[in-house]
Amino acid sequence: MSKKMILLFSHTLSDEQIIDGKKEFGVDEFLYLPSELQKLWSNFDADLERLDTKAFKEFLQNNANDGDIVLVQGDFGASFTMVNFALDLGLIPVYATTKREVVEVIENGVSVKKSIFKHRRFRRYE
Repeated sequence: MSKKMILLFSHTLSDEQIIDGKKEFGVDEFLYLPSELQKLWSNFDADLERLDTKAFKEFLQNNANDGDIVLVQGDFGASFTMVNFALDLGLIPVYATTKREVVEVIENGVSVKKSIFKHRRFRRYE
């Protein structure tokens, strides 16, 4: 049976993340949100008192199978809600960890520090 990683995530996966998902969890399909849901996930209105996560819950219910992986990163409240919902469905919610490397370069005679974030691993929410 195919194992999916469903992406409740604001970015596109890096090559390293794809490799890690396949290696660590045996994922053979990466499922992004449809464009309208992706826009909502990436841009929750900060002025709302409550978030409506119904559409994301329906998406998980309709697309996930027991034991699938769900990468959940984004708005803290939405992430908290969706992690708990994923656990209730028998899914495995994870988040990506990174290592920050600071590089100092000289640009036009000025010292500029740049942060480079490199994927390290996926960690389970527990």
